[in-house]
Amino acid sequence: MAEILVVGDATVDQMYFVDALPELGGEATALRAVLEPGGAGGTIAAALGRLGHRVAIATRVGTGPFSDLALKHVRGAGVDLSLVQSDPLLQTSSVTILITPDGQRTMISAAGASRYLDAERLRAEHVVDRDALVVSAYSLVGGPQRAYALQALEHAKQAGVRTFVDMGTGAVNALQDRLMPLLDGVEVVLMNEKELFALTGHTSISDALSGLQAQGIDRVVVKVGEMGSIVVTPERSELVEALEIDGVVDTTGAGDVYTAAFVGALLDDHDLLGAAWIGNVAGALTATEIGAQRRVVDRAALALHEHAVPVHSVP
Repeated sequence: MAEILVVGDATVDQMYFVDALPELGGEATALRAVLEPGGAGGTIAAALGRLGHRVAIATRVGTGPFSDLALKHVRGAGVDLSLVQSDPLLQTSSVTILITPDGQRTMISAAGASRYLDAERLRAEHVVDRDALVVSAYSLVGGPQRAYALQALEHAKQAGVRTFVDMGTGAVNALQDRLMPLLDGVEVVLMNEKELFALTGHTSISDALSGLQAQGIDRVVVKVGEMGSIVVTPERSELVEALEIDGVVDTTGAGDVYTAAFVGALLDDHDLLGAAWIGNVAGALTATEIGAQRRVVDRAALALHEHAVPVHSVP
């Protein structure tokens, strides 16, 4: 099993299922409301732990019940919490999510303690003794957490540790053209279709992928929802079809679990296309439960869907 460090937020997701979003100044009654552990960092770490890898997470939480909830499944997955910092003043980061019947999610994020992850506590050995470093792009937005993530990436590159950065719509919007230079030297950058278009300014996938390659980002995975995911290298672009699955109830966290399963598969010596298929399966299974981390996707669950990888070339 691989040794992996994850840098990213562990949050509490406050999820409200509504018929429709209220008008400005209006009010809506939720059909259902739940509190679930979330955050890209926490979800990736928990998923990697459930897949049997030895994982540590670097994040910062507040005190009180929200911190316990944010780390509930991370702790349950056996993730090493020795690099988790506790903030005496700020609340654990949270996200309020309004989910309409068509599956669309409207989110309001409160960064809270996460942005204050203290970079002075990072030591080179926290990174260089790992097989891989996975960084959520939200960690690059600002505050001491940005310095922590950048230092971790630098330690990893100098030591030859494999590096992966997982995009996020909020991070892409916040950083805009400042984000691309931070991705230099990263082995694989993962994003969804919306983030791809926001990063490049293009409105077609082929043009957007060409735009990324022109800027030196030439090993990319694009998650395209029900279509699956696109693997891009300097030599080719391939679409790996999605797993067809019934019972989808909530896509929250599906992309983060995809990232975890993809990285884990590469570290288990799968090729890029095989890793993308495993990511597709893991993301689809996650969407059959409410919340980012409630569905346990382990090796046994993935093994049920082992077969030839359905691949098509992207023009």
